[in-house]
Amino acid sequence: MPEIKKVVLGSGAVRYRFVVDIGYEPKRDEVTGEVIINKATGKPVLKRNQLTVTKNGLTEAKAELARIINQRATGTFIAPSEVTVSEWINTWLEMKARDLEESTITGYRNALVHVHAYLGHLRLQALTEEDVESMVAWLLVAARRRGGKPGTGLRPSTVEGILGRLKEALNRAVTKKIVHLNVAQEVNIPRRARKEDRRNYPRPEPWNVVEVKEFLVGIRDDRLFAPLLLSLMGLRPAEVAGLKWEHIDLEAGSLSIANTRTMIGNAKVVEKDTKTEAGERTLPLPSPVHTALLAFRAVQEAERAAQGSWYNCAPTSHIFVDSHGLLLNTRHLREHAYALIEKLGLRRVRLYDARHSCLTFLAVNGVPDVVLAAWAGHVNASFTKRVYVRPSADDLRVASDHLSALLGFGGEDAA
Repeated sequence: MPEIKKVVLGSGAVRYRFVVDIGYEPKRDEVTGEVIINKATGKPVLKRNQLTVTKNGLTEAKAELARIINQRATGTFIAPSEVTVSEWINTWLEMKARDLEESTITGYRNALVHVHAYLGHLRLQALTEEDVESMVAWLLVAARRRGGKPGTGLRPSTVEGILGRLKEALNRAVTKKIVHLNVAQEVNIPRRARKEDRRNYPRPEPWNVVEVKEFLVGIRDDRLFAPLLLSLMGLRPAEVAGLKWEHIDLEAGSLSIANTRTMIGNAKVVEKDTKTEAGERTLPLPSPVHTALLAFRAVQEAERAAQGSWYNCAPTSHIFVDSHGLLLNTRHLREHAYALIEKLGLRRVRLYDARHSCLTFLAVNGVPDVVLAAWAGHVNASFTKRVYVRPSADDLRVASDHLSALLGFGGEDAA
């Protein structure tokens, strides 16, 4: 049991002080900051952590010592820390960066910019639920700095993303025993703000079957018909841009998704493998897609033959290239699709919504959930249906027809 010592200050005031062990942590080099490893065992060298506590009275000091010893024994002790919200977020992002792709971690950093600005100066252990609620209110009414009118609020969907990242960072702080609980856990976007956002910014519905077919007919002679068709069969834009001829088996009629080509900030191109293991998949080619790819392969071979050594792309490399073999990216795919949509006079939707249209069509036509998720490259079938399946009024008419049969009266009943 640590000894509680009586301490007389220079002013003559009396205090009671004790030093208690609170665990061990890896010892770090004073110059480099790197963890020191024991060469014999290969394990980190540990150093003892001690906490010095000073109280005004002996009874108060005894009570605090008993509390610390009890919490240490039960594994619930949280050592006092001066770490700020900003410092912890930066530490957490460094940990996340080991497991997340560059594009994802960039999104995390961007989402937390406002948290740094509003809460970053606060000590993490002093952060309260009221602080987080105050930040949410500020985000909704005054946090905008660019895009629109500065000093106005962010959209609730944006605020929800910011709050979600903060909750995740605080959950990790709880796990690491830096704080007792996640004070943001029960903070949510006000329901009224969500309703107003839905009224002010109605989300465009993905194309229905008729619109998809109109688009297909209109782009049939476009050089990039095959890559656009891949989008309509449910591939992500980054998967289309990253697809290589070596991943396509035209004889077997299948393609393997193992590479993506995405962008960060609509400027930096990043080539990498799929985001998740489920994203790495092999899909059978629908016959129109198979035919389009055969034709596109022939077009590229003709372009390569005509340009010879000036052609920039190897025969097994990416399929999404321009007429000189230069690699194209997701921005090129989007801009080309939007130009065609405008030319054809069709309702403008996001290119990514072609994926929604595809998965909705498959779902309402009876494709099993597990197959739907596998086609989309998702682990969770419920996620696929919740996020990507959006039946239209025409899709719902099938249910109406069934209900007519159930609720209608036969000839005898009508009489």
